[in-house]
Amino acid sequence: MDAIERIYAAITMVKEAKGVPLSASCVMHRGEMLELLDQVRTSFPSDLERAQEILRQHEAIIEEARASADSLIALAREEVASMVAQTEIVAAARKESQKILDEVDAEARAQRDDIDAYIDSRLATLEVILNKTLEVVNRGREKLGGVETKHALSDLSNS
Repeated sequence: MDAIERIYAAITMVKEAKGVPLSASCVMHRGEMLELLDQVRTSFPSDLERAQEILRQHEAIIEEARASADSLIALAREEVASMVAQTEIVAAARKESQKILDEVDAEARAQRDDIDAYIDSRLATLEVILNKTLEVVNRGREKLGGVETKHALSDLSNS
């Protein structure tokens, strides 16, 4: 029986004690009451010490929980910072890749335009050469003057 239970037992003994008529006093067995109170007094320091130890443990547990919570919060903040950094890195990489793609596309368009211009200039040169050749052919035909077109074509096919 601990100190609290003994105190409750003493209260019960007082409540159940026979009252003295016309007074607030009661009659109890002095030896039983003194023995019970002595037991309370002797067990009280050990019970109090246990209670204090429980309180210390309680405070230590709370402090440990706070430290653990702080550690978890710090870890979560680091993880969030890492995730944000990764998101920023991914965004920067996407932006850079789009920039590169745009540059390559512009360069390809420029090369295509250059190639088209080169081909056009070569075809224009060929056209000039062919026109001059056609003029020479026409002048030669005019000098011959009497040759018919049909006859000239048949000569070409016979040869």
